[in-house]
Amino acid sequence: MVVQARTLEFYRQLGFARQIIDAGIVVRNAHVRECGRNGRAREVLRLNLGDLGEGISPYSFALTYPQDDHEKFLVARLAEASVAVEWNAALESFSQDNDGIEASIVGAAGATTFRASYLCGCDGAHSVVRQGLGLGFAGMTYEQLFFVCDCKVAAGFTTDLSVTLGEKALVLLFPVRSTGMQRLIGLLPPGIGDPENATFETIRAGVEALIGTRVTDVNWFSTYRVHHRVAERFRQGRAFILGDAAHIHSPAGGQGMNTGIGDATNLGWKIADTLRGNKDPEILDSFEEERIGFARALVATTDRLFTSIVRGGTIGEFTRQIVAPIVFTVGTRFPLARHAFFRTLSQTAVSYAGSMLSAGHAGTVRGGDRLPWVGACDNFASLRSLDWQIHVYGSPSAGVATLCERTGVALHVFAWSDAARAAGFARDAAYLVRPDGYVALAAARDATAKLEAYLARIHIGRGR
Repeated sequence: MVVQARTLEFYRQLGFARQIIDAGIVVRNAHVRECGRNGRAREVLRLNLGDLGEGISPYSFALTYPQDDHEKFLVARLAEASVAVEWNAALESFSQDNDGIEASIVGAAGATTFRASYLCGCDGAHSVVRQGLGLGFAGMTYEQLFFVCDCKVAAGFTTDLSVTLGEKALVLLFPVRSTGMQRLIGLLPPGIGDPENATFETIRAGVEALIGTRVTDVNWFSTYRVHHRVAERFRQGRAFILGDAAHIHSPAGGQGMNTGIGDATNLGWKIADTLRGNKDPEILDSFEEERIGFARALVATTDRLFTSIVRGGTIGEFTRQIVAPIVFTVGTRFPLARHAFFRTLSQTAVSYAGSMLSAGHAGTVRGGDRLPWVGACDNFASLRSLDWQIHVYGSPSAGVATLCERTGVALHVFAWSDAARAAGFARDAAYLVRPDGYVALAAARDATAKLEAYLARIHIGRGR
């Protein structure tokens, strides 16, 4: 449901962020409510989400966009690129050798065998690709049962997010569609005779007390369980796994879909580079290195957050009613804390600083960091090329300019400014930027020699 800022930055590179935003709902405010022992809730905190990411990203807000509409939109963009999605087809089996993948697909017309250079398993928690590779998927299932419901409420449609915390209570209410449909997600309350077959009427009274309004229309209702798992590997030979096939975790923070899109963005340009003739093994090897570390850290973080919030007993109650509101208040009161909160939630803080593709530092920017955004000069506009490029904030050296001309790597020069300094750049330093908008190499001194060595090592540019 939630499209984070980093995902919108990726979509801008592909040319359709604005269309996604216009089709979705911008959420600028969040309300944190506390449920007392009487079962009634009151607001204890109001957050302006727009303030959290100001100056960090062009998209300093949260966006909700229904998954079915999101999927249709992306399928339409694929069709514009002459790529057709084949529906009602399933991967039955596959094998690989040094030259490629051979796979059997079963569809309406029967089984079809095809050969491809690579196989990317984005096939969910029960991934046939992951199972075919024999990869472990360690983790656990949470004991709590959750409900999800699309509905309309008597208080009317609002674009704000509401979070209600209390004893054995957790309910989120946020906008789904501009038609007035809202989504409820929460813990199924204890004491229900047959929780697996619960309906909304089973929990109506408790939910309405928590959200402070009546539910007038229920579009659909379901219960589900939440898991947290990470695969032991994300790659084996020419086969990769991404998204839920590689990692699943709690819904805390709306990270799941965005992490999968981050996986695809990371691997997509690397496969493209390889298919264009780049034979350096580090290009593909770096996918697992960069994404599995992030997935493990994310699963651990969301697990701690989720477990503390839904925990039963006195400790759980204390966390929901006392600790969580205090953390929200303190964490969003000061600019540095607000920015840290936004960076984490929006995934703009994701860094590949330890990657085999990352090197150097200049100013506070390290190789592996997401390219900092400078709104005054909109240094993200050049990322639409989806190719390697070099950024200089100030004046490039003659050597760097000559290197770019000789290798064909685009050079983008931005005027030095207070905004560039505030973003962490060093004046006149050179930053080699990857196709996905991450800094590969940052060099303040001996930039020409370092850039030339890096381009030669990774086989980037003309004649490599």
